[in-house]
Amino acid sequence: MLARMQQRYFLGLPAWAFPGWKDHYFFDRPSRLASYASVFSTVEGNTSFYRVPDAQSIERWRAAVDGTDFRFCFKLPREVTHESHPDEAVLKKFVRCLQPLREHLGPPLVQFPETVAPEHIGRFRGVFDTLRSLGRFVIEVRHPGFFSETDALDPTLSDYDADRVVFDSRPLFEGDLDHPEVKAARHKKPDVPVVDRNANGTTMVRLILHPDIESNEPYLADWVERSADKLRAGGTLYMMIHCPNNQHCPELARRFDERLKARLDDAPLAPLPPWPVPQQPSLLDLF
Repeated sequence: MLARMQQRYFLGLPAWAFPGWKDHYFFDRPSRLASYASVFSTVEGNTSFYRVPDAQSIERWRAAVDGTDFRFCFKLPREVTHESHPDEAVLKKFVRCLQPLREHLGPPLVQFPETVAPEHIGRFRGVFDTLRSLGRFVIEVRHPGFFSETDALDPTLSDYDADRVVFDSRPLFEGDLDHPEVKAARHKKPDVPVVDRNANGTTMVRLILHPDIESNEPYLADWVERSADKLRAGGTLYMMIHCPNNQHCPELARRFDERLKARLDDAPLAPLPPWPVPQQPSLLDLF
């Protein structure tokens, strides 16, 4: 089981491109995505929330991660999750466009706004029916009813072999709230309890860390222990590291990764490559 643990542990960030990362963490050659995928094994695909990618983009992204175990976890379009009547045409287009990613497709993220309460989930059964053609998916909820009754989502998860996203914003809201980066981001991130209920073997954690690096240590320690337990039990883990300023995300992810692999000291998990990612020379560089 330990020998296969690397195939069940995926570490990623909210995006593969951020201006502050260029030439510090990742390079543009052969592409920013290829450079990112040489370090991290998954990513949140937020672009699909605003617009379904075209076929050319999907093919370019697939080619960039060819030969790796990389997984894309695309967010469902807002026309599907954030409207009172889900747009089935947009959903079908989303599902169709992702099919070519095949083995590089991780669980799609169904992110509901706070306005979607437990009694509203039934209206999305058609969405779930269509979405499961892509395989297992995960659901993130924000309405207080899902946190006062933590089993409110369980029947849906059971029916569709889905899992609930574990959203943890404690580091952000329990840290220094006067930090300028936190002030700018607080209203964008929900302050909800942590519900760590794994239903069907796949855990996606969206961990929102604080820009004050050292204040994250208790939360990193907590998630190292939880993650080690999940992996040793045979589960699959997608750990997504966030922070108000994306600039800090790669280094925070490295901190988590180093601590987790130290905790799993008998597991053959390779360390992340050093920063910056070494570039492969082009033919022009040789002359």
